[in-house]
Amino acid sequence: MGTILDVLNSILAFLVAIGILVTIHELGHYAAARLCGVKIIRFSIGFGPTIWMRKFGASQTEWTVAALPLGGFVKMADTRDDSVNELDRHLAFNNKPIWQRMFIIIAGPLANFILAAALYWFIFVVGSPGAVPFVASPPAGSPAASAGFKTLDKVLSVDGAPAKTWGEVRLLLLERASVRAVATVEVETASGEIVRRQLATANIEKADLDQDFAAKLGIEAYQPPIPPIVESVTKGGAAEAAGLKPGDRIIAVEGKPISDFRQLLTIVSANAGKPIGLVVQARGETFDATVTPALVTEGGRSFGRIGVTRPPIDSTSSAMLVTVVRYGAIESIPKSIAKVWEMSAFSLKMLGRMVTGDVSWKNLSGPITIADYAGQSAKLGWLPFVSFLALVSVSIGVLNLLPIPVLDGGQLLYHIAELIKGSPLSDQAMEIGQRVGFALLIGLSAFAFYNDVYRLVSG
Repeated sequence: MGTILDVLNSILAFLVAIGILVTIHELGHYAAARLCGVKIIRFSIGFGPTIWMRKFGASQTEWTVAALPLGGFVKMADTRDDSVNELDRHLAFNNKPIWQRMFIIIAGPLANFILAAALYWFIFVVGSPGAVPFVASPPAGSPAASAGFKTLDKVLSVDGAPAKTWGEVRLLLLERASVRAVATVEVETASGEIVRRQLATANIEKADLDQDFAAKLGIEAYQPPIPPIVESVTKGGAAEAAGLKPGDRIIAVEGKPISDFRQLLTIVSANAGKPIGLVVQARGETFDATVTPALVTEGGRSFGRIGVTRPPIDSTSSAMLVTVVRYGAIESIPKSIAKVWEMSAFSLKMLGRMVTGDVSWKNLSGPITIADYAGQSAKLGWLPFVSFLALVSVSIGVLNLLPIPVLDGGQLLYHIAELIKGSPLSDQAMEIGQRVGFALLIGLSAFAFYNDVYRLVSG
């Protein structure tokens, strides 16, 4: 039941997100066209068969919702088809000055960028919680250890760019790791000293960028120790069958001493169906126990579980590790614009590195993955969902500006060619461009869908 509800939640969150983002995009085109005096024939959210339609305004514009909610369009009057009579020729899109036509085309992506800036402004003003970037003790021999990182180093910036949360640190490091560059990381040590550490990323391969690349660098979030004490035991679980009770302390697993509850979880997760030897300390006595983790599958991932819970993390430690990033209303305006610029530049860089082969095409996501992210963000709360909307709005703006003929960027390319040539491109040239662009878009969509299915099957 939980899985079905999760799927329904993801579908609903995806439809809400796409509905908002597509509507804003098309309203950008619509508003610009109306401003330039172009007659609008139809405003459609979605493609395919119409499921709802109403006519409004003096021009009797058709406002429709179609069956396939993966896009939308604004149909404008154009003398190249039968949508314009002689009296309305001055209202046709193709009869407008070229600068007006280019403004109408770019207004869609621009609307997405404006929406993203507004959403980021809202997030900055309200304040968003995040993990303070304290560093855990790096594994021996890792790049982080070689760079001199120590436990409770607090990351302040990466290559001069400020970072207040682990999410910001990971994003900045991802950009450096994608080109195997050395990152200059400024930290505040546990003693309060400000130092710069040179973090090499040369050990990162393309495949690592699809996974937890930061772990391979040896730079991970600090987590306060959790004593390996059983807080509660699930009735009928493997732990109960082994005789474990609340308050028992696990002091060794398979003959190896442990000092943290996470060590127990790691071993249990990796050994479903296999007997595990424990040394347990309880009520002043020490005894041996054998527990066999049950195989559990959740979220497409299979692992072992014995049916115990950990003790709560100390509230003082928890408070130290969480921060709320908040700015004033005026201060948030330039910050939100800068955020949209940074995310747009990052998206373009990653797309460019996919083309050059520096980043794997496996990072390309389709509707299934986006729906999954939409569902996950919605489950976390309204603020993470707003952040998700802002990110996807930037992505839609960037995607639509790519010079692919069926996209807004391709239409801009036609108009730039018209400026250079002094006259519109021939119908034949535009038709060839449309076919090439459509084939390219279908190919990219198919590849993204393949990636979605692969992630779904492989977990």
